[in-house]
Amino acid sequence: MTSMFLSRRLTLACLGSALLLAACGKPAEPTAAAAASQPEAAPAPRVIVVGTDPVYPPFEWQDDKGEIVGFEIDLMKAIAERAGLQVKFVATPWEGMFNALAQGDRDALMHAITITEERKPTMDFTEPYFDASQLIAVPLDAKVSSMADLKKLRVAVQTGTTGDEVVSKLLGKTNPLIRRFESIPLALRELEAGGVNAVVADNGLVAHYVANNGQRFKTVSDPTFVPEQYGIVVKKGNAELLAKLNEGLAKVRADGTHAKLMTQYFGDAIGR
Repeated sequence: MTSMFLSRRLTLACLGSALLLAACGKPAEPTAAAAASQPEAAPAPRVIVVGTDPVYPPFEWQDDKGEIVGFEIDLMKAIAERAGLQVKFVATPWEGMFNALAQGDRDALMHAITITEERKPTMDFTEPYFDASQLIAVPLDAKVSSMADLKKLRVAVQTGTTGDEVVSKLLGKTNPLIRRFESIPLALRELEAGGVNAVVADNGLVAHYVANNGQRFKTVSDPTFVPEQYGIVVKKGNAELLAKLNEGLAKVRADGTHAKLMTQYFGDAIGR
C-alpha cells in the first residue's frame, strides 16, 4: 500500500511539473492564416534629389532661415506627394546643373528650364507646367518699345539662357554690348546701378522684379518673342521617374493646386 501510494504521488508530481513547464514555455508560432491577416507596413516613399538655383524669385529663393522656397518648390512638393515620392532640394548653380544631372548627383532639375529642341537629345522633360516668354526690363523713362531698340544699348542676360540666345541673335554673339551674368538677379542689379540699359530674361522673373521696385522700371514685350514652356528635367532615359512626375503633375492640375499656386505667386497676368 505504501509503495503504491508513493508511486501514485510521484506520477502526479511529474505530471504537474510537465504541465507547468508547458505553460511557461515558448508561445506557439502564429498560424499562416494569422500571419497573413497582419497588414504589411507601407514602404517609405522614395526620396528624389532635385537641383535648383535659389536666386530666382518668385520661382525659388532662400528665406531668412536659409530654406529654399517659392512657386516651383511648392509645386514640386505637391507633384511629389501625388506621385508617392518625397523630395529633397539641393542648391545647384546654373552652370553645373545639367552636369550634376548627367552624373547622377541629382535625380531631377526644376529651375524655370525651357523645353527646347536643342536640349531634348540629352535630357528628358515632363509635360509643361509654366507658359513663358522673354521680356525686356528697362528704366521707366527709356525710349524702348521693341527688341530693335536695343541694338545700340548695353544689354544684360544670364549666360546660356533663352534670353542670351535672343540677344545674341539680335546683336551678334560676341558683341561687347552684351553683358553676361551668372544669374538674372545679378543682371537686374547691374540695371539698377546703371551699368546696362536693359535686361532680357523670362517673363515671370522680370515681371516680379519690376512690380517690386517702386515703378522705377517697366517691361517691354516684342512680337518676335517665341512662346516657351518650362518642364521638370530628368536624366535621359529615366522613364520610370518621368512617368511618376507626369502623373503627379496631371493630378495637381486636375485638383486645382497648380492654378492656386499660379495665382498666389503671379496673380492673373503671368503664365496663363
